[in-house]
Amino acid sequence: MQNSILDLDQVSVSFDGFYALTDLDFKLYPGELRSIIGPNGAGKTTFLDVITGKVKPTKGNVKLRGKNIIGLSEQKISRMGVGRKFQTPRVFENLTVQRNLELTASPTKTPWALLTKSLSAVARDEVFKIMEYVGLAPYAKLQAGSLSHGQKQWLAISMLVAQSPDIILLDEPVAGLTDDETSKTADLIKSLAGEHTVVVIEHDMEFIRDLGAPVTVLHQGQKLTEGSLEEVKRDPRVIEVYLGQTDEN
Repeated sequence: MQNSILDLDQVSVSFDGFYALTDLDFKLYPGELRSIIGPNGAGKTTFLDVITGKVKPTKGNVKLRGKNIIGLSEQKISRMGVGRKFQTPRVFENLTVQRNLELTASPTKTPWALLTKSLSAVARDEVFKIMEYVGLAPYAKLQAGSLSHGQKQWLAISMLVAQSPDIILLDEPVAGLTDDETSKTADLIKSLAGEHTVVVIEHDMEFIRDLGAPVTVLHQGQKLTEGSLEEVKRDPRVIEVYLGQTDEN
């Protein structure tokens, strides 16, 4: 049986007595694509914060490839192969699209090295391959600030891919996107699974349907249920706390 790449075991997070997560168990396997849904306040962002080291659990264990990562810095966990895209795309708006990707693809991250050292031919080829793949090649020499919101989302995802993480965490990647951009983003994310392990947090149910991935439902910091989207949508508990009694799709 394949070993899991990420394990959360009985993880709880308390903020001054309020539990954002309570005894949460979660497993993720290499190459898997997983969707996470839940109402506001379900603990989805805290879940990502725990994995990336931004928040230290009150109790429980978080293991990456079998190694406990609790107490490690965000930078250390990132170097171990965990990449995260926040809700608002974080790009260097005054730099070109190409330069954004070159900076994240660079194996050396010190300011002096980033300014003075050029990428290897292999890394440059990878940057151009990524731009071609996500449709940003025509905008390579434009400042990232001139891109549409959807294109900035694709650039932010591409910047993660350029870092070659094993696990990619995407927080609401289609917020504010048009229907066409949302569909293209679903295709992009599905193409990343396999080579990468991908976790997507989203509210857009049509997008979740397009992903076709197993769904984990969080509610009040606990795992309510897991399964296909159709299975979880039929669960009376999910209907009550999240989807609403009138949902018929």
